[in-house]
Parts: sequence; C-alpha cells; structure tokens
Amino acid sequence: MTTSLVDAVRAGLAELADPAKAPDMRRYMKSELPFRGVQKPSRQRLATRLFAEHPLPGRDAWLAAVRRLWREAAYREERYLAIDLTGYRAYARWQAPDLLPLYEELIVTGAWWDFVDEVAIHRVGPLLRAFPDAVEPAIRAWAHDSDRWKRRAAVICQIGSKAETDTGLLASCIEASLADGDFFLRKAIGWALRQYSRTSPQWVRAFVTAHPDLAPLSRTEALKHLGETQHGDTGVHHPRP
Repeated sequence: MTTSLVDAVRAGLAELADPAKAPDMRRYMKSELPFRGVQKPSRQRLATRLFAEHPLPGRDAWLAAVRRLWREAAYREERYLAIDLTGYRAYARWQAPDLLPLYEELIVTGAWWDFVDEVAIHRVGPLLRAFPDAVEPAIRAWAHDSDRWKRRAAVICQIGSKAETDTGLLASCIEASLADGDFFLRKAIGWALRQYSRTSPQWVRAFVTAHPDLAPLSRTEALKHLGETQHGDTGVHHPRP
C-alpha cells in the first residue's frame, strides 16, 4: 500500500505537470530539485484525493510512505506531498513526540524556508502544545544547534500558539540567536515576536525594550502591529511574512 500511494503521487504530479511554469517556480525557490510546475491549489487537491484513495494500514506504513516520498523525491512537489501526508487528518492520532526525529530530518535536509516553516509551525508546534514536557527539551536543544534551520524552527514553532505560548521558551530560543547575522534567523525572530504581539503586545514591547541588541530587522518586524516602526537592516526582501 505504501508503494501504491507513492506511485500514485508521482503519476498524479506528472499528469498535472506544467513545464512552462516549472523553471520559474524552481528559480523563485532557488531549488536544487526541479519542479513539475504544479501549483499549490492543484497539489493540495491531488493530495486530498490520493490520500483518501490509498489509505495506509498502520503507522509504520504511513511513516514509510512519508520517508519514501521525501528521500526519493525527484521533484520538489513530491516533498510537499510528503509533508502534507504527515499532517493528513486521518492519521492525526499518530502524532506523538517520537516523530521529532522525522521532523528534524525534514528540517535539516529540506534546508529552506518553504519546508522548514511548514514543519515547524504545523507539525512541531502542535506536538509542543500537546506534549510540552517531552518536546520542550528538544526545542531548547535545537535553538543552540549549529544548523540554522533547526534554530529557525525553534524560534517559529510557537507561531499559532497564542495564549498557549511558552514565553520562557520563546525568549530562550530567540536569545540563542540574537548575535547571529543570518537573515533567515533575524526574520524568524521578528516574525515570531510580531505574531505573539497579537496576543500579548505588552510582553513583546517589554522583550524588545529589554534587548537593545535585537537586530533592526527583527525589531521592525516585532513592532509592526504595535504602532511603532524602526527601520534598518531590510535590504533583502524575504517572501515569507
């Protein structure tokens, strides 16, 4: 059944392929993997149909399908569907802390914002909220890792947590990367703070005030919804929020 689903995904993407769009999509994402040229709405409809048509008999088969789609991908869209499969609602009961190594693999080997952000916010974040005692130590370790994408994931994984945000963990993950000049980390810090400012503007203002070493880009992003703007360090435009 794993093979059936994997084969169906590859065939479905090939059928929907648009060679005229593929080069621009690859160029936009700076992707080493080529694209089929299947845009997100069509890809999501395909995933919904194929996952329903090819049910997997158990957790091991589900994990095997995810890993095959990811590790054997010849086109970037196959990896998008691997991530979609990890979040398919019929398999939600299989979400548990022991999936962290899988999600870590997707983050480290994906190594770009489209993969990392989806996994961090929509897979790791829910695990953290559901199993805080088991997941928090891993997130703290990621925040100090040499891999910038694990550090970005640690910073942004609580986007969407709202009142459930662990502010101590958020602060710790941000502080671990304050001195790093990497654009994606600075943007992630600002993004995480900006989103949390919708829940607790007072906390975000206090954090920004207490951290004068916050990069101008991070500071500007953090204060965007608070009626305060500070400019600087924004020479590169990142497509994510």
